[in-house]
Amino acid sequence: MKHLEPTPDFICEPGKTNYCAYVDTDSNYINAKPLLEFLWKDYKTLPSDIKDHNAEQVAFAFEKEINEYYSDLATECFNVPKDQEHYLEMKTECVIRSAYFRATRRYAQWITKQEGIEKDILDIKGLEFMKANFPPVLGDFFNDILTQVLKGAQREDILKQIRVFKKKIVNGEIPIVKLGNPTSVKKLDNYVGVKARAGEMFSEIKKGAPAAVKAAIRYNDLLRFWKLDRNYNAITKVDKIKWVYLKDNPYKIEALAFLDYDMPKKIKEFLEQFADRKNVFESILLNKLEGFFTDLEWELSLNPYANAFETIKI
Repeated sequence: MKHLEPTPDFICEPGKTNYCAYVDTDSNYINAKPLLEFLWKDYKTLPSDIKDHNAEQVAFAFEKEINEYYSDLATECFNVPKDQEHYLEMKTECVIRSAYFRATRRYAQWITKQEGIEKDILDIKGLEFMKANFPPVLGDFFNDILTQVLKGAQREDILKQIRVFKKKIVNGEIPIVKLGNPTSVKKLDNYVGVKARAGEMFSEIKKGAPAAVKAAIRYNDLLRFWKLDRNYNAITKVDKIKWVYLKDNPYKIEALAFLDYDMPKKIKEFLEQFADRKNVFESILLNKLEGFFTDLEWELSLNPYANAFETIKI
């Protein structure tokens, strides 16, 4: 169990084990496994639902002890008379069979009991793949492997799935419209310089333009240059767009935006041909996977033959 921050001395003395896995505002997450293994010598062989039940019973016992202490705390620290009601209370909220803590308020937990009722809930808060600027198809994949890890999947099984998914992206099995970075371009007008005149292809892009803005300007340029602007809308600063980097192409365009609900067939075909799919995997998904594997203390090797020569002795 790794802690996100060093343990203060007032919580746990140096050299002692801190079983408080995570704290956020008035919530405390306690690692109960060592205590459960001490109380039930056959704990490791018990069915998962019995383990959950035992954990909950221990939590109820702690809840009672803490709340009795709160009564003394209210009197000694806040001068609340012994016979007067106070509002300090600790409550057992849920049993979490496994959890992943990335940073403060960025975590995932597999809840199996909540207020005495059996559950099967994956509760995710603040992780990057849930954000609006993360392609949903990539987020769904990350969510799936995270769920599997929390439920006991091993490294090799996860690596196999990542390799298969990467192949689908690179080989074009997933439409490029599903792989674009979602974002807004509210400052689009700030970076459009001299617009292309008749016979010219590109408008001027002012210095400092974000990549998504550059991509949107180039989409509008293509729309006009290919005379598609009569039937299709140009991207404006109020639009929600998607964008991708491109491979080498005849127009030397580095990145291109698009509106997936209103895109000409010619631009769609151009994207399918020149979108840098490998870059999509490496720049968007791979770096998130690297952080995930580092947290798990797993090695992320997508080459299935990386260790092939380790068993060969010369």
